Amino acid sequence: MAIDLATKYLPYVDEQFTTESKTSLITNKDFDFTGAKTVKVYKINTSQMNDYDRNGEGKYPNSRYGAISNLGGTTEEFTLSQDRSFTFAIDKLDRDETEKALNSASALARQNREVIIPELDSYVINKIIQGAGTNATTKLTATNIYDEILKANNELDNNLVPDGDRYLLVTPDTYLLIKKNKDFIMSTDIGQEMKVKGVIASVDGLTVIKVSKKVVPEDFGFLLIHPCATVAPIKLQDYKIHEDPPGINGDLVEGRYCYDAFVLDNKIKAIYYNKMGA
Repeated sequence: MAIDLATKYLPYVDEQFTTESKTSLITNKDFDFTGAKTVKVYKINTSQMNDYDRNGEGKYPNSRYGAISNLGGTTEEFTLSQDRSFTFAIDKLDRDETEKALNSASALARQNREVIIPELDSYVINKIIQGAGTNATTKLTATNIYDEILKANNELDNNLVPDGDRYLLVTPDTYLLIKKNKDFIMSTDIGQEMKVKGVIASVDGLTVIKVSKKVVPEDFGFLLIHPCATVAPIKLQDYKIHEDPPGINGDLVEGRYCYDAFVLDNKIKAIYYNKMGA
């Protein structure tokens, strides 16, 4: 007689490796979208410098300061476009017979880590890349990567980008090249709070953040950015767990996430993108 041997399922879930969002450090939330889906921001021009006409005998007798020009202003318009959602149900018996491995709260946290954060990071980083003011295409190697990053940092200097709070985004492959370069002197004395956000080192005054190659373009080399360049609002982040709603004996989980990212026209030079060349 055949015997059906018992199978035991342990109350353990084989979780995927995940990381926290990397975009909070490289963007800002300077604009308030509360009560609105669209905001407009003014861009005001400036006046040129003149030689002061001390004797009043110059080209402009009515103004010793030079020709009077009118300052004008244009606007940038930003409209939130990402209104995303998800939903799933956990049957009451399924929860009980998996020794509560199917748990609404833990499933919601898993959804956030493994789905929402990677999607948001990918979207924001790609928007930043699309708005980069300086683009380079270089095949990065352990030999040239130091010079390429210094060149990128110098480009930001020449465009008067603030010295502090510059961030260098790299993939694990690019970071490996950095570690192989003998000219790099890195500081890895990073606090735990920053490590959670992906910060792994500091080099040439830059804070280095390692991101998964799953959230960047296939030909990604590195991205150097100051957070002043990109506004990344999260207008709505709403999660609900309904117990025994109509039609379901168990939990219904729903979530909605409304967000976007915008690169400011006057700040594009604060973004330097190096695409991996052939």
